Amino acid sequence: MSKINKRSPFIIWKDVIFALFLREIRSKFNDKLGLGWAILQPVSFILILSIMRGRLDGGETHSMPTFIFIIYGMVNILFFNSTLNSVSNSIKKNKALFAFRQVKPISSVMSLALLELLMQIFIFILVYIVVYILRIEMRIDDPILMMFCMFQIWLIAVSLGIFFGIVKQFIPEIDKIRTLAMKPLIFISGVFFSLQDIPKNAWVYFDWNPLLHAIELSRQATYSSFGAIGVSHIYLSFSTLTIFTFSMCVYVALWKKSISV
Repeated sequence: MSKINKRSPFIIWKDVIFALFLREIRSKFNDKLGLGWAILQPVSFILILSIMRGRLDGGETHSMPTFIFIIYGMVNILFFNSTLNSVSNSIKKNKALFAFRQVKPISSVMSLALLELLMQIFIFILVYIVVYILRIEMRIDDPILMMFCMFQIWLIAVSLGIFFGIVKQFIPEIDKIRTLAMKPLIFISGVFFSLQDIPKNAWVYFDWNPLLHAIELSRQATYSSFGAIGVSHIYLSFSTLTIFTFSMCVYVALWKKSISV
């Protein structure tokens, strides 16, 4: 008599995420135009903004090369936007698969979130190669802090993506609100400026934004001489934890209703 191996719920969940992950990779590579743009977009934006900023400060911004300064602003904000968009659309995109008992919305979310994280690592490697070719000085004084900032940006994007993805099933118009809310991010997150560039009495209009803290701290991690001011690891961690907890509460309360709408 053959023996039936019963898999644990965790093993089933892991296998489902892996299967969805492979499905998303195939979809990404089939869309060669989208994949190419995902790589060219940050590089082109970095070049344009570096030229603009370089004319103002002579190629060096707060003790670090302007090109490197812009890299950590532009790549991180594009990473945030890309992850948020992918995760917020993941539930609707894979809704037909939720007919299978093993497939849940969180599995779809995790597969896309992990893919975005891997793509971000690939884009960083590509940008570093460009920096090496251009013979621009590149160093990372605190790699742990840099990874910490990248993880926080990723987790904030995933958390907000879960929230918007769930709520969108009940109120489709919230997607338009999300799109409008994301537009000013490039201007308020320190992509091409630092808190050191603006008067201290104006910081209150910017330092509520955890993305600004993450970007400034990532620059500090690269060049310890950057001297980041007005930002805090504690505030960044607290904001991330608050957003994550709120989003997971919304998910737990509404995920079953969201797939039956």
